[in-house]
Amino acid sequence: MKFEVLALDYDGTIARDGKLDPDVRTAIMEARTRGIVAVLVTGRILSDISLAAGGLEFVDAVVAENGAVIAFPNGHTRLIGQPPPQAFLNQLRQRGVEFVTGQCILDTDADSAGKILDLIRQLELPLVLLFNHDRLMVLPQGISKGTGLRAALNALRLSPHNAIGVGDAENDHDLLEACEVGVAVSWGSPALQEKADEVLTGDGPHAVAEYIRRTAQEMRLPQDRKGRHRITLGTADDGSALTAAVQGRNILLVGEPQSGKSWVTGLACEQMILQGYSVCVIDPEGDYSSLESLPGVVVLGRAEPLPDIPDVARALRHFDLSVVVDLSRAQYEEKVSYLQKLMPMLISLRQTTGLPHWIVVDEAHYFLHDPNIGDLLDLELGSYGIVTYRPSDLNPDLLKHIEVVVAKRLTREEDIRALAAMVKNKDAEPQWTATLKALTNSEAVLLPQSEEADGKLRRFKLYPRLTQHVRHKTKYFDLQLLPGGEFIFTDHGKALGPPARSLKQFVFLLSSMPATCLGDHARRGDFSRWIGDVFHDHRLASDVRKIEQRYRLGYVDDVRESMAALIQERYSFSHDVAL
Repeated sequence: MKFEVLALDYDGTIARDGKLDPDVRTAIMEARTRGIVAVLVTGRILSDISLAAGGLEFVDAVVAENGAVIAFPNGHTRLIGQPPPQAFLNQLRQRGVEFVTGQCILDTDADSAGKILDLIRQLELPLVLLFNHDRLMVLPQGISKGTGLRAALNALRLSPHNAIGVGDAENDHDLLEACEVGVAVSWGSPALQEKADEVLTGDGPHAVAEYIRRTAQEMRLPQDRKGRHRITLGTADDGSALTAAVQGRNILLVGEPQSGKSWVTGLACEQMILQGYSVCVIDPEGDYSSLESLPGVVVLGRAEPLPDIPDVARALRHFDLSVVVDLSRAQYEEKVSYLQKLMPMLISLRQTTGLPHWIVVDEAHYFLHDPNIGDLLDLELGSYGIVTYRPSDLNPDLLKHIEVVVAKRLTREEDIRALAAMVKNKDAEPQWTATLKALTNSEAVLLPQSEEADGKLRRFKLYPRLTQHVRHKTKYFDLQLLPGGEFIFTDHGKALGPPARSLKQFVFLLSSMPATCLGDHARRGDFSRWIGDVFHDHRLASDVRKIEQRYRLGYVDDVRESMAALIQERYSFSHDVAL
């Protein structure tokens, strides 16, 4: 993902004996000319850090007093915490504790910890102690470098998921945790190094200056740091949670129709959204509108005309928003034409703003098979979720850039062969065929090429969803329609048989209709339009539309069985995990 924010601790990281390293100052200024926002995150009092650093014009914002105070170049200062009570300060003085105070923080010698803790307990104050080398800070509860940094980035409309944080000491844990990539310097706290995503080797601030220049040159987050921010896919055979790293990776989700691949994709989207990532879902068939129940998710589309490309771009410029682009009402040709404009816009947006963090393309076999794949996807930047029931139809260059494959039930041998070729293990095809065909709706497998699979086809039970598809009650299956709402089967303009005045009757009549009649209706999209317009069941209409599309493309010869099974399953009381 794009590197946009550099968050730096001061003492011990970029300063020696309180003095800012000149080479670090120059490196920060160089990074800012590339558009990288620099934030100084320190435990010091604001006036103190300004004096020590020789001014603060070399950064875009300052988080001072260990997160309690935020300051910007225009002079605006925001106080997050509250100052300690005067009674508390008076009693500390009476007990002989020497200290200095800022707007919120109290700074003293670490040896005073016992006296201060006793007084906090005695007065029942909402204060916490935080050590920084040989110093001790007393802060309001809930204040840390991480909370201060998030507040500063929120004001700047920037995401911590595009940030690198660098620190050295005990009070930097939350700083590193708040950033997508947390870097600890090798000359600092061993405990911090153990928790960091990366340890920067060297002997002082000069190494930090080199690191800033190197990462600023690349303009993207380190690609090999994939451990901390993860999604939980399910439960492995041994009962352990099966998780997958998400940063910067291209993930392929495959499975035949009605196997639950969109359900799994929605599971991944939910978790990423709740972790604060900005997600854009290209939703050709209206499968992801339930994500709108999550905070910060908006659905664009659903009706004619399709959402304007600039409107989608404006929504995605907000790091705390995720967007579902619902194309379900458009015809196939309209969808293809629209995506030819939408996808390049998303490339440009991510290259300039770093957003959205993850782009999901459902029904990808319809759109991502042509040689112009480089115009539609930035495969080097990555962070795509590609969803399809026909992986063999995808552009080969796209398959080369896939790093993780999650598979639901799959039966077509050419698709299984394509997956085996991706991991360069054609000998595994017979074993994979048996496993993939036997998967239930509540199961999936992780293919061996990702580090989480441990070099094998790893089968697991799916994790529960927060936003679940809701089945309709059985009574709607028998609902009798008013005159004018029935479905009339026709062949060359002539009615065939009685009209279908309920879904139950519609399913019954399907079995007796000639294939040519059903084919004509499917090509025109009559079935999905009827279900959507009359029953207002746009979820079912979307699934039927997929069957119609597969018929148009020659993937199925007769729609009757698949459509009847789909309607019956939709209006049942089954409780399978994947709907």
